[in-house]
Amino acid sequence: MAFFSRCAVVALLCGLAGICGAQQTASSAPVPLTMEAIYGGEPLTGTPPDGFAWSPDGKLLSYVANGELVGLDVATGKPQTLVSREKLQSLLGGSGGTEQDRDHRARYKMESYWWAPDSGHLLFDADGRLWLFDLKTGTGTEMGFTGAAAGDNPTFSPNGEIVAFVRDHGLSVMHLKEGFTTLGPPVVGIAAAPNSTTLNGEVDWVYAEELDVRSNYSWSPDSKNIAFLQMNETNVPEYPLTDWIPVHAKAETQRYPQAGDLNPEVRVGVVSAGGGKVAWVKLPIHGGQDYIPRFGWVDRHTLWIETLSRDHKTRTVYFADPWNNDGSHGRTALQTLVVTDDKFLDENYDVWVGNGAIVLTSWVDGHNHVYVANYDQGNPLGGPATPPRQVTKGTWDVGSVLAVDTAKQMVFYTSNEFELLDRQIARVSFAGERRTLTQGAGTHEGNVAPGDEVFVDTFSTRTTPPRISLCHVGAAGGESGSACKEFWASKSLDAYKLHAPVQIETKAKDGTVLYATLMLPEGEHGNKSVPVILNPYGGPTGQTVLNRWGDNVWGDKFLFDALLAQHGFAVLRTDNRGTPGRGRDFVQAAYRDFGKVQLEDQLTMLDEALEKFPELDGKRVGVWGWSWGGTFTLYAMTHSDRFQAGVSVAPVTDWRDYDSVYTERYLGIPFDEQDLYKRTAVVETAKNLHGRLLLAHGTGDDNVHIENTVQFVEKLIEAGIPYDLQIFPRKTHEILGGTVRPELFNRIVAHFEQYLQPAAKPE
Repeated sequence: MAFFSRCAVVALLCGLAGICGAQQTASSAPVPLTMEAIYGGEPLTGTPPDGFAWSPDGKLLSYVANGELVGLDVATGKPQTLVSREKLQSLLGGSGGTEQDRDHRARYKMESYWWAPDSGHLLFDADGRLWLFDLKTGTGTEMGFTGAAAGDNPTFSPNGEIVAFVRDHGLSVMHLKEGFTTLGPPVVGIAAAPNSTTLNGEVDWVYAEELDVRSNYSWSPDSKNIAFLQMNETNVPEYPLTDWIPVHAKAETQRYPQAGDLNPEVRVGVVSAGGGKVAWVKLPIHGGQDYIPRFGWVDRHTLWIETLSRDHKTRTVYFADPWNNDGSHGRTALQTLVVTDDKFLDENYDVWVGNGAIVLTSWVDGHNHVYVANYDQGNPLGGPATPPRQVTKGTWDVGSVLAVDTAKQMVFYTSNEFELLDRQIARVSFAGERRTLTQGAGTHEGNVAPGDEVFVDTFSTRTTPPRISLCHVGAAGGESGSACKEFWASKSLDAYKLHAPVQIETKAKDGTVLYATLMLPEGEHGNKSVPVILNPYGGPTGQTVLNRWGDNVWGDKFLFDALLAQHGFAVLRTDNRGTPGRGRDFVQAAYRDFGKVQLEDQLTMLDEALEKFPELDGKRVGVWGWSWGGTFTLYAMTHSDRFQAGVSVAPVTDWRDYDSVYTERYLGIPFDEQDLYKRTAVVETAKNLHGRLLLAHGTGDDNVHIENTVQFVEKLIEAGIPYDLQIFPRKTHEILGGTVRPELFNRIVAHFEQYLQPAAKPE
């Protein structure tokens, strides 16, 4: 993409977004943004529908809106109330649980209701208490208490006669009878955990956080057996999460494998739905220390199991019959497919198996694409699958796979095929025939219905908040596009007269093209009159320079940048090498490098912005970030003297303090890479801090522990360097809440106003 002038880009985006000041009357003054308006309550754009789910027959799309459970008729596009506000409140209960429990549900998007296979009943989880709701009669039946906090998903058997769930770290089942109206026998424990440190079917913290695991058990197609992952956490170190608010402080311990620690030992077992002896599958997973991200059933006799080596360089799919012909247990699995990389594999570990096909994504050709391997459907264990065959091709990346139908040989996915910073929804046949299903510059995110002919499209741009449509694939005709009908749109932000950021591009020192956005204050400014704030994420799993509305429906990025601009600051966001969405080599720049290449690219883009926009003051530069971005902020301020002020929120300050799965993927094992870990630990360079620093952290952060900030503070004290510190009691990594979020962001603004000393402040 060629560089456009600021005026041209703003005019173009204003025309697309329809929210810019040019479309307002000249006499109307813009409504100023405030921190409380952005973070203090409902999103400025309104609360969108949540909890999308499809009825198994594909006839209804259900979601929660305005406190009700709504069903959108796929055929007519008309909504109907499935469960009223009052009944839904009684079925879901209060918020319940600890701060960590509530954050866990929100962070990992844990469901609170599920469709029964008959499409006539719904299962609700009210903080561990299960209710079965009959849509025909409008009545709910309490099924029992699972004892599970933080969303350990209950599931129906395929025939709908049994519900399985996790209780006391083990698998239990409830039997239903008489058309779902009454319970059968009481709760039966079919795979009880042998002790408090063993999880049968339960997901631990690191698998949920880093491998996107949401369920660790799977029903066989004939509803007779359940395969489950056993995780033995006995040797995993414990971390204390301390609550200092009570008079007598309390601490909860969390099993958390830091880099180099022992991981949970894992193995796959199969147990009858009626209980009995567990059949364990024999897998070559190096003492249980490799990972098992996904597993399921090929058919009612055969399992498929995906393993990932601890160094993240080998991904293998195995087939296994858990029972030998003589009735004994423990048959060794057959290796059927292997994917390797000499640095690290792409972190998408989803696999789809069925009807003689194995579908997965890989970046083996340099970009992330869809691949299909075939096996003998009549005899899955007869031999290995065929070598994976590439289905999508090109110098672009498949972003996420939305759905796979192995029977119809069809894959739905998002990609940046047509514009690097956009995302479109498309589908491709196993034969490679592609069809783009969405149109319009921006980001399209999808949710595909059973039957593959209907999907939900959530669309946004940098300056256009989300709008959601129901789309029919078959009704469009032609080679691309779908017939879509919008059923929810964000509230207008016209009154704020928001303007678009400018897009900039330049080249890194190795010639790679880099992209950035620059939000500028309104009006004309003299030379070097505007301080500039860098706000990178910079890490391997985060991309910020997209044509998308912020991080989420709240539009945090865009609206906070606009507020900073109201205060006279310019905000520069750059995706450096090491961030995703740009092919394998771009991401793998982070291999054994957590800081140097990222800082080089950020400073290169800063220099480009200073050259092209003379109003920016290169002597008044700030930087702030959260999580990996917080770590990078500390790296930048301790490895460069160009930053006069910075804010680091929830940073990792020593990579030995972070979890094994994420950290070892890029940096290896600390014992083998001692110099590398020391070189990338910002606690080692704290004594070199330039500029004034504000640190912020939640005391209940179970992701990046507060020990990171404490360790960095100790080094600052030893070096005699002044600093500012803001802690948030009981708050987790997201630091959520109607009072604490405004507090945090007000502190950020005040910090930059004090130490960057903008030439003029808004009244």
